[in-house]
Amino acid sequence: MAFLQLVPSSSLSHRAALSLNPAVNFPSPLHPIPVVFSNRTHSLRRNRNSLRCSSSSFSEKHHTNPPKSNDVVELPIFPLPLVLFPGGILPLQIFEFRYRMMMHTLLQTDLRFGVIYSDDFSGAADVGCVGEVVKHERLVDDRFFLICKGQERFRVTNLVRTKPYLVAEVTWLEDRPSGDREEDLETLANGVEAHMKDVIRLSNRLGGKPEKEAIDLRRNQFPTPFSFFVGSTFEGAPREQQALLELEDTAARLKREKETLRNTLNYLTAASAVKDAFPSS
Repeated sequence: MAFLQLVPSSSLSHRAALSLNPAVNFPSPLHPIPVVFSNRTHSLRRNRNSLRCSSSSFSEKHHTNPPKSNDVVELPIFPLPLVLFPGGILPLQIFEFRYRMMMHTLLQTDLRFGVIYSDDFSGAADVGCVGEVVKHERLVDDRFFLICKGQERFRVTNLVRTKPYLVAEVTWLEDRPSGDREEDLETLANGVEAHMKDVIRLSNRLGGKPEKEAIDLRRNQFPTPFSFFVGSTFEGAPREQQALLELEDTAARLKREKETLRNTLNYLTAASAVKDAFPSS
């Protein structure tokens, strides 16, 4: 199975593959498993300025004084080939000179910078997530080891400068109230959790591991932070993760994740049936 391949304005492959992050607190270690996507179209929005260049503790509020969506602020930007979600944990090693300069500045200010997904094919997305440095270690050669936690989402509106590192004006993104009632969101979130447990159970079975009952994956999270947690487990398909990050509707995000997990269950069920019909000698 090939990894998910997405290009702007094109549809997802019907049988693309992606792995659930084995670092997530699942009941037992997981080998990468395929996650199957249905045909759908999603165009990743790009900044008009053409910027080029593991999950834990998801809470309902990610900052003591969350910014308002109409605020415009300047933010140092760190393009990476991955997607950070609110509440997600990101370990980083900083060794490039320009980003070491950025770290020296951050250590004297508020320890916050913007993480945006970037690849060689399509450049950088214009929607990202703030990473807040919660732990750091400076080495003798001036490299840094960081532990960052995802905070608010943002959209790049203007590129302020590119040297020595990217700085952009951003506005904050929040999920808009949808037509779904709160109890409907709870039902959606519970359905997504049930699908995740089934995926874990079947993937363990195919990997020859005990089919243990999965622990509480929601951990009392509200639907919105839970939807970010689920998206963070879809490693191996960063463009699909980017699509989930950009959605501004919790219900839409949960529905998309549920569809992905349902397709995965269909695939794993078929694979399990084949394994039962043709057991290895």
